[in-house]
Amino acid sequence: MRLVNEINTRMSKKNKNQIEGIENVEEVLGRTEQFIENNQKTITYVVGFIIIIVLGYFGYNNYIYKPKVAEASASMFQAERYFEQDSMRLALYGDGNNYGFLYILDEYSGTPSANLANYYSGIAFLNIGEYDKAIRHLGSFSSDDIILSTIAQGAIGDALVQKGEIEKGAKQYMKAALNKKDKLNVPVILMKAGIAFEEIGKYDKALIAYKMIQSNYSKSREARMIEKYISKAEVLAKK
Repeated sequence: MRLVNEINTRMSKKNKNQIEGIENVEEVLGRTEQFIENNQKTITYVVGFIIIIVLGYFGYNNYIYKPKVAEASASMFQAERYFEQDSMRLALYGDGNNYGFLYILDEYSGTPSANLANYYSGIAFLNIGEYDKAIRHLGSFSSDDIILSTIAQGAIGDALVQKGEIEKGAKQYMKAALNKKDKLNVPVILMKAGIAFEEIGKYDKALIAYKMIQSNYSKSREARMIEKYISKAEVLAKK
């Protein structure tokens, strides 16, 4: 009899807890309904605003941005041809009938083509001796492409050295050389760094650059002659 009473007591408590749980859920639902009713106008505005943002993004992306990207890409064609032909001023400024990179930068700002135009413009200005402009455009360029990224960073070093800021240029070369995956351009840049450091008498730093070539890029063309550069820098570093 005691066991039956205990079971009944437990069942009674369980039923009570279930009822209380249902009442709590009903209370929460009631509060939610009341909140929605009290704030219906605000909620409608918020939902409407979100819909406008989503539709606005969709419309901008499909009817403005994508056509702009396609137009910018098509506009690059002749400027790239001039660049390949070493006609740097025509590549930069256009020929009267075709756009140059500088126009593309202004007209199609924010597109991948405008970003690439920064790279081309930087290299073009470097080639015609306008080093500050070269540094500015190359510094504005960004890319996941390992080779282009390395070349751009190294070209900033070239511009600094040409300006007479040799130490800054050497440090920039070392920064460009951090991109270790580019096994083609990094040894060339490290060699430039070593020569630049030698020019300002920092032979210990030149040694670091040369030994990086020896250790990390032993199959490169620069590595074939690196021993004599290392020997020379070691002798000069001891003086």
